[in-house]
Amino acid sequence: MMSTINPNPVTSSLKPEDAVYKQIIPAGEGWLYDLKQGQVLRIVDVEGNQAVDTLFYSSENPTDHYSAVRTISNQGNIYLTTGSTLLAESGQELLRITADTCGRHDTIGGACSAQSNTVRYAHDKLPMHNCRDTFMLMLSERSEYTKRDLAPNVNFFMNVPVTPEGELTFADGISGPGRYVELIALVPVTVLISNCPQLNNPCNGYNPTPAEVLIWEAKGEQFDV
Repeated sequence: MMSTINPNPVTSSLKPEDAVYKQIIPAGEGWLYDLKQGQVLRIVDVEGNQAVDTLFYSSENPTDHYSAVRTISNQGNIYLTTGSTLLAESGQELLRITADTCGRHDTIGGACSAQSNTVRYAHDKLPMHNCRDTFMLMLSERSEYTKRDLAPNVNFFMNVPVTPEGELTFADGISGPGRYVELIALVPVTVLISNCPQLNNPCNGYNPTPAEVLIWEAKGEQFDV
C-alpha cells in the first residue's frame, strides 16, 4: 500500500470570479450542500495548516456514504490527491480529485469526538467542541439522516503519517495559506464539512482557522464525467 506525497501538485484553470457559489466556513463550524452532477467543488485552506473534515453522500441514496476502505483499496494508496476517485459503500464513484496544490490528504485518521478527546488527551477535554458533534448538528437539519450515517471521513489538508510499525501520528501540516483541493461530482453528491476545531494536536497548528468553499458549474470537456 503506497503512502507517498504527490510530488507534482496540480493547479486548476478555474477562476474564483467565475464561481457560482462562495462561502467562508469559520473554524469549528459546519457546512452542508448538495452538489449537482458535473459541478466542481474547491476547498481552500485559507490561512494554512487547517484540517477540513469532510463526508460525502449520494444525494439520490443518502444511506450510501463515502467509503474510505473502498477508496483506499481501489487506488492502492492510503492518501488522496489528484486523480483519486472517491467511492461510496456501494462502489459507486462519487467524486474525483481534479486539482490539488497541497500534495496529499488523509482518510484514515477519522474525526475528533468528545470521546476520542478524552482518550487521547485528558478527561477534562470532554466538553470541547469536536467534529463529530458538528457533523451531527448539520445532519440534524435533514430528516433523511441519523447518527448511523456518520462514517470514516476525509481530512483534507491533514497530515497523518503512518510509522513503520503501522501506527498513526498526527503531525504538523504540509499545507499552506491558499492551498486547495478541487473535486468534480460524478453523480449528485451531498457534501458535509466540519471545519475542525481541534486544539489538542498540531493538525490545525493549535490555532483553528477558516476554510473557503467555491463551486463552479460544469462546462465542456473539462467537466466530462
